[in-house]
Amino acid sequence: MPDIVNVILLGIIEGITEFLPISSTGHLLIAEQWLGRRSDTFNIVIQAGAMLAVTVIYWRRIVDMVFGWREPANRDYAYKLTLAFGITAVLGLVVKKLGFQLPESVAPVAWALIIGGIWMLVAEAIAARHPVRDTVSWNVAVWVGTSRSAATIFIAMLVGACSRATATEFAFLVGIPTMYAASVWSLLKEGDATDSATEWQALLVGFVVSALVAFVVVKWLLNYIRSHTFTPFAYYRIALGVVLLLLPLGE
Repeated sequence: MPDIVNVILLGIIEGITEFLPISSTGHLLIAEQWLGRRSDTFNIVIQAGAMLAVTVIYWRRIVDMVFGWREPANRDYAYKLTLAFGITAVLGLVVKKLGFQLPESVAPVAWALIIGGIWMLVAEAIAARHPVRDTVSWNVAVWVGTSRSAATIFIAMLVGACSRATATEFAFLVGIPTMYAASVWSLLKEGDATDSATEWQALLVGFVVSALVAFVVVKWLLNYIRSHTFTPFAYYRIALGVVLLLLPLGE
């Protein structure tokens, strides 16, 4: 029972942080210092749960692209999503082949939070000086494909002068096939490690909790960005990173 409680808490943390620009991976790594380390498969699957929430929220947009293929605007947008996903997939495979592993200590996470927060402040300041548009360029599609999570939003804002809403929507939609593909890949590759009923139960519970929480968070975020900047999240990242560097956590 205590393990299921930990799984639920991790699902809640993932659901809250996956789509806010505060590093879901970083928060999961920090939380696992107290709640116990989980497998990479578990972390990827609960990310897919959060992505399910985005799939539900953007279902009409997805249906329009699939069944409204003859419309030039829908076809153009789908091509750009496909390009961004393709770049993401190739880079992901390269990273896997190179044996890249997420850090197990807190210090690299703390520095990533701080650097990411500073990057967000700079991006917001630069974006505020230029007019924005509600379209996605091919340049944006390429750059978004080379990045991940919240960073894609700010890259889109800078290289394509996209509005926050447009950049956020494109980043979220690129994430849908990316996370689903990563989940399937991880389950197929590490199927033996998830063979026990207990592990499958943890995956299912984490997936569902993450999806439910993420649905509420994404709805709130899409409303928030209509009239607010991401600056408060940047300050949060920097403050959290500094606190983590000062604490002897995980040392």
